Amino acid sequence: MANGRTHTIVFANEKGGTGKSTTAVHVAIALAARGARVAALDLDHRQRTLGRYLDNRAATIRATDRDLPMPEYETLSDQTVEAFDAAVDRLTGDADYLVIDTPGRDDPIAREAATRADTLVTPMNDSFVDFDLIGQVHPDTFKVTRPSFYSELIWDARKARAKADGATIDWVVLRNRLQHIEARNMRRVSDALDQLAKRVGFRIIPGLGERVIYRELFPKGLTMIDSREFGEMGLSHVAARQELREMMAALALPEPVLPLFA
Repeated sequence: MANGRTHTIVFANEKGGTGKSTTAVHVAIALAARGARVAALDLDHRQRTLGRYLDNRAATIRATDRDLPMPEYETLSDQTVEAFDAAVDRLTGDADYLVIDTPGRDDPIAREAATRADTLVTPMNDSFVDFDLIGQVHPDTFKVTRPSFYSELIWDARKARAKADGATIDWVVLRNRLQHIEARNMRRVSDALDQLAKRVGFRIIPGLGERVIYRELFPKGLTMIDSREFGEMGLSHVAARQELREMMAALALPEPVLPLFA
């Protein structure tokens, strides 16, 4: 980065099934494809989705001798703050970006990671079940009644970060698996997010759609960046790649030296 400091991107949501790890991998590879120096840290030592995804990618690189963009990465096995600090120190030595994937549960190391974030990304599906993590709504009017515990947790993380070094955390709520057909529930969730964003201070951006291709890419560790590996691309591939472009632009991360992938 121009200022010589690693920009830390933390993907955090205490609910599973929101596409958190898939999105984290795609962001890490997209940044590496720009020519940036990228490191990734998986804090979920039990599920290891990000770590396994990148293991698969490394195996594909060895098997095919392809020059694919690849971050340096680790999975945190020792769940202590000291081990976390040491891993962050190792990975941020000369990295432009550090991408951290947290478990889909309440976790003390994940809370610590949130305080280190420059950009904190909370993926969620368009559902009031997922919305309940960050805010509560009236059952009849669907108006936001109060922030939920997770919003309060992020508020505490922001205060801790400001006290530690005066920096701010850019909180981004990323709407994954948006439906392509406008529905009443989708509008209600959208309205509730807009209300809550004004109260607690997060940005809302579109994420990745619900597509079979993302599940099919996992065994080889490929992403939508790796279009040359697909052979002929179908319309769903093209649409998914465009979703990724739009998401990367909306994240508004500090620009590396080289342009975004072509």
